[in-house]
Amino acid sequence: MGATTEPIPQEPMFEVEDLSSVLPMTAEVVSGHLRIGGVDMAKLARERGTALYVMDEAHIRNQLREYVKWTTFHWKDCETIFAGKAFMSVAMCRLVAEEGCALDVSSGGELAFAQAAGFPLERVYVHGNNKTMLELHEAIRAGVGRIVVDSFEELQRISCIAQEMGVEQGILLRITPGIKPDTHGYIQTGQNDSKFGFGLNHGLAMEAVRRAVELPGIDFAGLHMHIGSQIFALQSYSKAIEVIVHFMDEIMRETGVAVRELDTGGGLGIAYGLPDEPSTVEHYGKVIVDGIKEHVEEHDLPVPKIMVEPGRSIVANAGVTLYTAGTIKDVPGIRTYVAVDGGMTDNIRTALYDAHYEVLVADKADQPRKEVVTIAGKHCETGDLIARDVRVQPIEIGDIVCVCSTGAYCQSMASNYNKQVRPAVVFVADGESRVVVRRETYDDLLRCEVG
Repeated sequence: MGATTEPIPQEPMFEVEDLSSVLPMTAEVVSGHLRIGGVDMAKLARERGTALYVMDEAHIRNQLREYVKWTTFHWKDCETIFAGKAFMSVAMCRLVAEEGCALDVSSGGELAFAQAAGFPLERVYVHGNNKTMLELHEAIRAGVGRIVVDSFEELQRISCIAQEMGVEQGILLRITPGIKPDTHGYIQTGQNDSKFGFGLNHGLAMEAVRRAVELPGIDFAGLHMHIGSQIFALQSYSKAIEVIVHFMDEIMRETGVAVRELDTGGGLGIAYGLPDEPSTVEHYGKVIVDGIKEHVEEHDLPVPKIMVEPGRSIVANAGVTLYTAGTIKDVPGIRTYVAVDGGMTDNIRTALYDAHYEVLVADKADQPRKEVVTIAGKHCETGDLIARDVRVQPIEIGDIVCVCSTGAYCQSMASNYNKQVRPAVVFVADGESRVVVRRETYDDLLRCEVG
């Protein structure tokens, strides 16, 4: 009888099929090339130029519909509000409107985008911890649905402006519930020392409610909370809901006013890397809506209108960024750098949060990712890295490098450092591509110069 041999363990070699958790829902490999929305990414990159943001329209629409489905499944009076700061363009505003969702804006500039898109302004929610007088005037004059109030000064300003204009402005008070979720410190927003909102300690939140109820020109509609971003552990939401509903009960007992609306913010995490296991929208909807219903029933309160504000989880996995490999530099015994025609100007998240990304070569997508490289940017900073020590297919100068899960907070946080022009944004769907934000030019960089 012949001798048997055990198979030799081999290092895993990931193929594109294994990247489905970090790629857009329409991603596929055809003849070795990555396609998204039926469009060949390598061909698109060479036609449109790189760096290039690409967004899968079907993925975005699907995510919005999932939020609507799994919140209204548990309570009919729910609203999905897209947090525009994650990715804002006129085309995106129009897509959100077409899906019947609302829009969260955090500046006068974002409000201007909503107006340019013809977005229904009664479905606009205005955020910000230090809205200027100009921004408040613009918002109230535009007829926005709700202003999320962050300070006593802002309450007074809204009251004065609304009276001047002869209107009553609907508001939500932002409450910090004292919950510190398990996420990066820079994106925690609900802890006691947050710069946002009114804390429950020392009676500040209750005092804000009393003033909101009494001030002329203000319609106190309800409360807003947000505990942070990129959250995997949903028990953080459960605890925050318990705290906020208890506060709703205190409001009813002390003022006789029922909270009509409760906005629970956003923050559901997404998969940036293969090990990431975020919760589903279905589970998130159940935790949020059923949690509110359960606690208001305990306090014998009416169920309010419930709002959620997803941003990242709508667009992050819908987007990729395409680059062209420009130089390859091997540092023996340390690492191999692949420098691309972009970097921290189009993706600051790695430098800011030490973010992790999965990477593949768009024109070799059917090959194993067996090489380990660091994707470096072209800018004058040592920290200008996009992905450190990541697996990719064998890469050569001129290849199209695809960085996954870049649909959120990349384009919106882009800059002109080193006077780099910002990339174009392309939407893909049904085998067609369309530029929704054109690439900047040197003339754009010079436009504001006065001498």
